[in-house]
Amino acid sequence: MNAIDLFAGAGGFSTGAQMAGCNVVWAANHWQQAVDTHAANHPDAQHVCQDLHQANWENVPAHDLLLASPCCQGHSKARGKLSGNPQHDASRSTAWAVVSAAEYHRPQFAVIENVPEFVQWSLYPAWRMAMEALGYCVAPHIIDAADHGVPQHRERLFIVATRSKHPLMLQFPLRDRVPASSFIDFDAGKWQPIEKAGRAENTLARIAEGRRIHGHRFISSYYGNERGGRSLNRPVGTVTTRDRHAIIDGDRMRMFSAQECRAAMGFPTDYQLPAQHRLAVHMLGNAVCPPVARDVINALKEAA
Repeated sequence: MNAIDLFAGAGGFSTGAQMAGCNVVWAANHWQQAVDTHAANHPDAQHVCQDLHQANWENVPAHDLLLASPCCQGHSKARGKLSGNPQHDASRSTAWAVVSAAEYHRPQFAVIENVPEFVQWSLYPAWRMAMEALGYCVAPHIIDAADHGVPQHRERLFIVATRSKHPLMLQFPLRDRVPASSFIDFDAGKWQPIEKAGRAENTLARIAEGRRIHGHRFISSYYGNERGGRSLNRPVGTVTTRDRHAIIDGDRMRMFSAQECRAAMGFPTDYQLPAQHRLAVHMLGNAVCPPVARDVINALKEAA
């Protein structure tokens, strides 16, 4: 099965598709550094760096499966009061590139990934009707990556669109939860003392509460709602586009390394990342977890 990857980013969707036996023939993103990272890991695919609002779909190879991760920032509740704000209209409009690509090529299958709030978008009913007008049945699935062997709780929406008589509601294998301890290396990284000049009071308070609940080793988030930290025996919370998770070990602490973020996302250990930590974390935080993409595509192939 040949696949294309819209808004491919660092390549999580493409990697999952390859795990499911697909041949990724084309990938596009508007950010050159992401395209370069994708190309380093998927050298056999054609790569394009462009705004997909302006794409010439005639130049895209024929394919059976369209994969797409339109920009999610305009939908995400993580933006608080900015969620759904008109300033993000251009961000949300990237979803229409999926309709445009599907209209030209009419692949048998499409899988679209986004945050669950995507279906609350005021234009989602129109977007769905557009896909249905092209002959697609649309089946939304809410999936937590932790249920697919990824050591991270990450709920995302996967819309399965098929040129079939009825929507396909997929069945997935039950996989064991993988704890954060599976990828944290206490002998590596740049550790700092917890008690040091300039450490924020809120940070110290979160760590103190985490010690009370979990002991001397646990994970503490720099932002979010995990005031008491998280046990190493559970999957970690959602990996984001900037450093979020700190490892606490006695009287020392450090942030996740890019390699630990890569493992928390379910990427292979040999997956190439940008050398700059900030860029690597940003790309990983925007990515699709490859094992989830693998399981969705395998279930789609089995059900079709």
